[in-house]
Amino acid sequence: MTNKPDQLPQLEESLAEITQLIEKMEHSEQTLEQSLNNFERGIILVKNCQKILQEAEQKVQILMQNNNQDELTHYGNDNNES
Repeated sequence: MTNKPDQLPQLEESLAEITQLIEKMEHSEQTLEQSLNNFERGIILVKNCQKILQEAEQKVQILMQNNNQDELTHYGNDNNES
C-alpha cells in the first residue's frame, strides 16, 4: 500500500493492510530495512485503529448519556429464560 502517514485509511482498510504486512513479514524474505519499514507502518496502522475505536466508544457513551442510560442492555436477552 502506498498510503502516506498523514492519509491513514479507515478501520477496515487498516486491518486489511496490517494483515498483509504480517503475511509479508512471515512468508517472504525481506531485508532488515524492509522488515523495519513494514513494522513501522504496522505500528502506525494499529495506533490508527485504536484511535478510531476510542472515538467510536466515546460516541456510544455520549449517545447512552443522551438517552439517560447508565449501562448497555444485553442484546437478545429474554426475560423468559428456561
